[in-house]
Amino acid sequence: MSQYALITGARQGLGKAFAIELSKRKINTILVSRPNNGLNILCEELKEKYQIDSRYYETDLSEYKNVIDLGAWINLHFDIFILINNVGTGGTKKMTEAPIEYINKILNLNIVTTAVLTHQLLPNLLRQPKGYILNVASLAAYLPIGFKTVYPASKSFIYSFSRGLNQELENTNVSVSVVCPGPIKTNGDVIIRTGKGYFGKFMMLEPEVIANKCIRQLFEKKAEIIVNPMVWFLIKILPTWIKTPLMTKIARKEIS
Repeated sequence: MSQYALITGARQGLGKAFAIELSKRKINTILVSRPNNGLNILCEELKEKYQIDSRYYETDLSEYKNVIDLGAWINLHFDIFILINNVGTGGTKKMTEAPIEYINKILNLNIVTTAVLTHQLLPNLLRQPKGYILNVASLAAYLPIGFKTVYPASKSFIYSFSRGLNQELENTNVSVSVVCPGPIKTNGDVIIRTGKGYFGKFMMLEPEVIANKCIRQLFEKKAEIIVNPMVWFLIKILPTWIKTPLMTKIARKEIS
């Protein structure tokens, strides 16, 4: 049976870049995204251009039952040797003005979906000669940020979960990597929100650049993938009492 790479949040941005990068390497893909998002068109393009098999599954992964259903469908029909947990959501709002649905969606999509889907597919990955998991966190995982609050906390979970699971699976055929990219040039709204000021533009990278580095280092079994070393180093060395107010000031501009 052929092996596949599963990518969540695959229709645009970094998820789409992952799909293209894997297709270039002649790896079959299963792409997951929300319904009515043109995912079938992307699959056909990948199959025609790269001569690989590409399947799609449309669902809202912020709903717990849909995550379980996806895992069951995958395990029934496919051998998975790569899992890329890319789906996620965020935003910038005052906590007092944030709807409860906004908070709940961030927690469900960023935390529950990543943990549960990994749990459901891990036995499948362990059956393969080699298995790879890539979880997409964020530079926000390293620091609290006012006006984002829940989002950085959710990405801290992904970072901790990934590093811990990688240790747990150390003597198996499955490795776990986590990447913490900064702002990504995905669409106009993201560029406008996060690209304000010199620091925002300095952090922003093209999704294709990130995808290429990630897949290369994923196969090298790097536990933590660094895509922007200079920004990563700055965030690591700055004390919290400096970087948290600084990043909060930048985030405040997104809602002004």
